[in-house]
Amino acid sequence: MAKPKLKYNSILQREVKSRFIKDKIFSGIVITLSLITISPIVLIILKLIAKGYKQINLSFFTETAPNTFQAMEAINSGNVIPGGILNGITGSLFMVFLASIMAIPIGLLVGIFLYENGTKRYANIVKDITDILQGVPSIVLGLISYFWVVKFITNGFSAMAGSFALFIMMLPLIIRSTEETLKMVPDTIKEAGFALGVPYHKIILRVLIPTGLSGLITGILLSISRIIGETAPLMLTALGSMSVNFDISKPTSAIPLLIWQFYNDPNMVDLIWSSSLLLMFFVLALNLISKQIISKRNK
Repeated sequence: MAKPKLKYNSILQREVKSRFIKDKIFSGIVITLSLITISPIVLIILKLIAKGYKQINLSFFTETAPNTFQAMEAINSGNVIPGGILNGITGSLFMVFLASIMAIPIGLLVGIFLYENGTKRYANIVKDITDILQGVPSIVLGLISYFWVVKFITNGFSAMAGSFALFIMMLPLIIRSTEETLKMVPDTIKEAGFALGVPYHKIILRVLIPTGLSGLITGILLSISRIIGETAPLMLTALGSMSVNFDISKPTSAIPLLIWQFYNDPNMVDLIWSSSLLLMFFVLALNLISKQIISKRNK
């Protein structure tokens, strides 16, 4: 009886050892492929930091973009290019703020409607339109905004036209995130509100929205992080400005627009790296905040 048992233990040990080796090999392959996947991102970030930190100073955030002559003079003398991207920072924040004012209430209302009427024909049509909008290239949305707003409403390039293009881009993300967030709210919470005799609109305002607030905020932040780096629609709507502007009827600059303008001037190369670095950190911060909210919500 002892020999079969020893033989069985020996086979079991070999099987365990074989599985352990296979697990290590598979883990090594996964880790290697993961490192290969993220290596381009890491290299891009390191390149941006190495090239972009030189221009990051107080004037970078408090002064407007310099002209070609000022940049050329600074480069020839070996100095840092004077000026900054204040007009781009204020313009980006201004247009994102205007777009958010339009997109957030409409997106939340449409998302709640789709959640409550998900099986109805009209709701399905709205879902299809939302999905189509998510897949439309940003340049196409810029063209639509150009023909709708620039040509017929503002009669020229303006912050309003730029914010409208960003609004169209934000809307589908907020709608879908709102719908999916509310689907995760337990039905028992809503049923408890009905059982207490709470009116339907108050259940939505005081039960559903507060319960899913973290998910709603996450969707809004992700939509902002998507539009903050868009260039193509703003080229056709906001155009750009070399001064700080808060007039919705006049052309306004943005960080992506400044990067494009600097790209066309060989003397502004250093400002391209610094502007890109700032934009990357801004988008990264929004995504990290979103992930933090999601992790707290899951807990």
